[in-house]
Formats: sequence, C-alpha cells, structure tokens
Amino acid sequence: MKSAVETLNPTRVRLSIEVPFEELKDSLDAAYKKINQQVTVKGFRKGKIPARIIDQRFGRGAVLEEAVNDALPKFYTDAVNESELNVLGQPEVDITELKDGETLNFTAEVDIRPTIEIPDYSGIEVEVDAVEVGEEDIDKAVEELRERFASTSPVERAAEEGDVVTLDLEAKVDGEVLEDGVASGVSYTIGSGELLEGVDDAVTGLEAGGEATFASELKGGSAAGKESEVTVKVTQVAKRELPELDDDFAQLASEFDTLEELRADSRKRLENMKQYDQATQAQERVLEKLLELVEVPVPEKLLEDEINTRKHNLEHHQLGQMGLDLARYLEIQGQTAEEFEAETKEAAVKGIKTQFVLDELVNKEKLNVNQEELTEHLMRRAASSNMSPDQFAQQVVEGGQVPLLVGEVARGKALAVVVEAATVKDTNGEIVDLDDDEDEDETSAEGSTEEAAEDAPEATDAPEATEATEATEATEATEAKPEA
Repeated sequence: MKSAVETLNPTRVRLSIEVPFEELKDSLDAAYKKINQQVTVKGFRKGKIPARIIDQRFGRGAVLEEAVNDALPKFYTDAVNESELNVLGQPEVDITELKDGETLNFTAEVDIRPTIEIPDYSGIEVEVDAVEVGEEDIDKAVEELRERFASTSPVERAAEEGDVVTLDLEAKVDGEVLEDGVASGVSYTIGSGELLEGVDDAVTGLEAGGEATFASELKGGSAAGKESEVTVKVTQVAKRELPELDDDFAQLASEFDTLEELRADSRKRLENMKQYDQATQAQERVLEKLLELVEVPVPEKLLEDEINTRKHNLEHHQLGQMGLDLARYLEIQGQTAEEFEAETKEAAVKGIKTQFVLDELVNKEKLNVNQEELTEHLMRRAASSNMSPDQFAQQVVEGGQVPLLVGEVARGKALAVVVEAATVKDTNGEIVDLDDDEDEDETSAEGSTEEAAEDAPEATDAPEATEATEATEATEATEAKPEA
C-alpha cells in the first residue's frame, strides 16, 4: 500500500491511497465466505458454492464491493498511522479506481487537529471579586435559616402576603378543563412567586372557602405557554411564625449552643463560598486570556456538528422537560432566532478552542491522571447528576465513557497549571493566592477547574464524539472507521 497526504487547509487533509490487488486477498476470501452463507444455489450445499459459480450467478462486482467495504477501514487506518495524523470524525471516502486483479485507489478527506503553538502564559493577569463578608450577609444567611424553621398555624381571617394557603386549582384553555390542569391541596406562600402569575392577587383577601378566577399564562404541562383561565379555591389560611433569634434557635437549627457561635459559623461558610466563587472566576478569566493568546483554527464540520448537538440538546432535552419549544424559549429570553444562532455558534467555537488548547497543554506539560483523581472526579460528577457513585460509575463503564472522564480531569489539571502561573488580583488590588486555601477549599477549587474545562466538546475521531457536549474524552485520538 502507498499513501500520500495533501493539506487542504490547517484542519483538513486528503489522503490518496493506492492498494495492490493482492493485498485484497483476505477481504475477497471473506467476501466469498459471507456471500456463501447468504445465498443458495441448486446442486450445491450451503456454504460450499465455488467462487466461479458465485461470480456467474451474482456477479463479480458484488464480491468486489463486499471486499472493498471490508478492506477500506484497515487501509485507511494504516495510512493515518503511517502519516501520523491526528484525525477528527469520519472521513469522506471516494473510490477513484478499482481494476479487478490490478489495483484499488481511493481518497479520504478528513478533519485533523490543528497544530497549536502554546505561547508563554506566565504573564497572564486577571482581576476577580474580593472575598468580603459583611454583617448584612450574615444577617441574610441567618434569616434564611430562620425561614426554614418557621412554623404555621391556621387562622380564621383573610389571607395576607406571607401567609401559607392551601389551594385547589383548575385551569381551562378555550373553555375546556385541561387533563393535567387540576390540582388539589397545593401549599403556597403568598408572595413567593412559585406558582402562576396572578395567583397572589387572586388569593390575597380571601378566607378559607373563598374562590377567585384569574387569567395566566401556563408555565408547563400540555398547554405550556398558552393563556388560561384559572379558578383557585382557598381551603385553608395559615400564618407563618418565625422562631426568635436567640440561643434556643441556635441550638434548634445547628450544633452550636449560642447565636454568636452560629453567626461565626455562617461567616466562615460564606467566606468559603466566596473563595470558591473567586477561584471559579479566576479560572474562567484566565482561560479567556489564554484563548486570546492562541491562534486556533476550527474545523468547519466539527463546528457544524457541535452547533447541531447543542441545539438538539436544548430543544429535545432541556426545553422538552420544561414543556417548551424553541420559539417559546426565545420569546421568554427576548432573543431573536438570529441572535440565538450567533450565540450558539460563539459558544461552540469557544468550546472547541478550549478543548484543543487544553489538550495541547496536557501533552506539553506531560500531565497524567491517577486513579485517585479519577475517582474524586467521578464522585463529583455523580453528585451533580443526582446519582450514587456506584450508579454513575456503572453507567460510565457500560457506556465506554471512562476515557471521557479521564480527559475531563486532564483538561482541568492543564487549566490549573495556567491559573497557577497567572497573576490573580482582587478588586482591592490584593494578590490572590489560590493555593493558600484549606484542603476542603482546594478540593472544591480543583473540582471547579475541571468543570470549567468540561464545557469543551470532544473533538475526537469517534463518530459519536459530538453527541456528548457535556462529556469530554482523553487526549489521544483513535482511528475512525471510514464508510465507503
């Protein structure tokens, strides 16, 4: 076999491959054997039909087609390896010449990873929010905790803002009651905004047994987005009572004996949260600066696939669960179709560039992923997926996605290397040392670094690569099987 490579652009090549006919012998034998098992010829036992009879009855062309389809993946793979190409996605194969007994010539156009030069990134500087926790922040946190321990008691009066009312609801569209538009015994806090628009005004002033009708646009269900006539009946009015802010409350709501200790713990927790947010902010801004320093060509087919995948996931998964279609979603967002397309393309380009750059950094810095790092990452991913680690691990293994997790961790480590080399200052002009956090905070920071890298799509040669926008794969590519 002979092969030659022609560079079409920085992200695409054409392979020209010439195969001597004798190298097709194994595939021809396999083709005859396969056809033998599929056809019957009077006078011959199944599987024992001579090759010349198959040629006469079914045509030599059918045999050659079967043999070529069987042989193409191997010759394509050999040519890719011989040329040391890092291919992406499926190749476009064109058989240019097939002479029986002489030669097979074909071309394969395929996207490749672009060559990327990583510049000196040690001079990157970014600014992040300062970690500041004021008394008002602590007050708010304690008040939220207090709200969680509120009690309710029924009252015989008209409902007011802040009351907890028990409601029966019935929604009609075009005068017809919806099958999924009836609900009973719904508990609702007036003013929370957790139900339909207009319900607060409708129930305020009603006593138990009171009823009102109002118009509202449905948020979900079979008639999501449609204007409906909603009848609401109040079956109970209850007053919310908050516990006193004292040492007894501290003992009720926490492991602390005094309110002062509870407030001190709230301060520490808020500081930890702000440090985590600060680390995440630093990683995002360092990544943006890094991408500005690197010239990254983006393969057109890969970009097209990534855009389509993002749109598919939004329309058929995220919006589908909310009972919305794309048109209604754009209306809610106040966004035109053109603006949505531009935004999706921008996000896809950034994701692909991020993946290319971080993968190159993994190679440049010779970063590896150990079992402990992979296990920790798996547990974080399981938690974010609302699954147990065992369930998530089983799903990953059965789906053959372990390399995807390895790639996520590796990219996270690559980004962490750049962040460590960068100068990070807060809005007060103080240098932020992200390595000075306690162990728990460091673990959180590492997790957020990996999450920042996870937004990159997987640009590998696997056919299904672009179907998993949230999952990324290991750095090294494997060969794609071409389709003749």
